[in-house]
Amino acid sequence: MQKLTLQEEEVMLWIWQIGPCFIKDILARFPNPKPPYTTLASVVKNLERKKYVKVKRHGNTYEYHALIPESEYKRTFISGVVRNYFENSYKEMVSFFAKDQKISAEDLQEIIQMIEKGKK
Repeated sequence: MQKLTLQEEEVMLWIWQIGPCFIKDILARFPNPKPPYTTLASVVKNLERKKYVKVKRHGNTYEYHALIPESEYKRTFISGVVRNYFENSYKEMVSFFAKDQKISAEDLQEIIQMIEKGKK
């Protein structure tokens, strides 16, 4: 799975959220100032080339839908971050955020509860 650029990720987030859609549907979701239609179309074309979206022709327009589930992309991306920045340790990653006060003790308790619930 190829890494996406920030622009590509932003567009994929919209596609995952909207579901099968046209360029105009994605463009409508962007805040102002909206990117030019042609720029957005180029980004979507790159996503098609990278096999993230599939295209279906409807007359003279194209409908796009995700080929890669959002959860799969997140899993792959987060695994790479953990591997490259936290010595392949999720414990190190959580510790980093706890030390940096980006995650509270209450958040950590909730995470522990989710882990324990998942084991049952």
